[in-house]
Amino acid sequence: MNRFSTLTRHRLFWPAAALVLLLCSNLFFSADFFAIRLQDGHLYGSLIDILRGSTPLVLVALGMTLVIATAGIDLSVGSVIAIVGAVACLRISNLPDQNSVGGVLAAVGVALGVALVLGLWNGILVAVVGIQPIIATLILLVGGRGIAQLITDGQIINVRSDPYRTIGAGYWLTIPVAVIIAAVVVAATVLFTRRTALGLLIESVGSSPTASRLAGIQARRLTLIVYVFAAFCAGVAGLIISSNISSADGNNAGNLIELDAILAVVIGGTALTGGRFSIAGSVLGAVLIQALNVTIYTTGIPNNVTLLFKAVVVVVLCLAQSPAFRAKVFRGRRRKSVEVAA
Repeated sequence: MNRFSTLTRHRLFWPAAALVLLLCSNLFFSADFFAIRLQDGHLYGSLIDILRGSTPLVLVALGMTLVIATAGIDLSVGSVIAIVGAVACLRISNLPDQNSVGGVLAAVGVALGVALVLGLWNGILVAVVGIQPIIATLILLVGGRGIAQLITDGQIINVRSDPYRTIGAGYWLTIPVAVIIAAVVVAATVLFTRRTALGLLIESVGSSPTASRLAGIQARRLTLIVYVFAAFCAGVAGLIISSNISSADGNNAGNLIELDAILAVVIGGTALTGGRFSIAGSVLGAVLIQALNVTIYTTGIPNNVTLLFKAVVVVVLCLAQSPAFRAKVFRGRRRKSVEVAA
């Protein structure tokens, strides 16, 4: 009993349990839901689709995790996705040969460079100018959509580039390239934040910026770094999204993904007040949200109640994660059992 109680207090237990429950519930509507097959050298199946579909959100949630760890927030990631996709597709569409690997790599490099500049802009507003993070990133949230619309001239830019499409829809060694890209970025982030002092420094800035500065920690520089990193992650997500559909939509690409990213971070156990963070929890939260979307589609839940169903699941999960809520529930059960025994 004590072991189970200890297990349930782990920050990843309830998200993992909810994910398993969601996946298993699909068996009632699709008997071969867990089936994975190899066809034409590629892995196919619902689980593969969930992993590939969750990669943009995993990347955005990864960057959001470090921003939130510094007690900040980044509402502009959706606009960054739109801008990066627009820049990449615009440059590729202007290439004499859209299948030129060198030209596509140059377009990708320029697009990611733009993402870094946008992250630097957010970081300067927050760390140097001193604007509240929610206001500073709200500026780019609104203005970024306008920039994306200007780049695309209000139209959807279509490209026919096999090298570019490989980023979001290609396979390597039977595994989707998007999953490999996300895994590499996550692994590198874990390496730098958990195998070096960087993660501890970020947590100290989020726990107490004043104390960290007095301790000699360069809080402003760290804040700049996390906002640049968040924009980079959003930029990579933008490349995956736009390459998967071979087009750039400045109006709809990445729309409201910042809300799902924040939700994934919270589900993963990272507090919005800053301080300690969990990369594994954020990744699990992102996969959980994608699994929830797939489950809603599989079970045939009507579109008019989809958002309500999603909200109910999230509320139940958050309550299950709350130590205070669990303490009240179990305390009430113990009292009833004692009264019955008496």
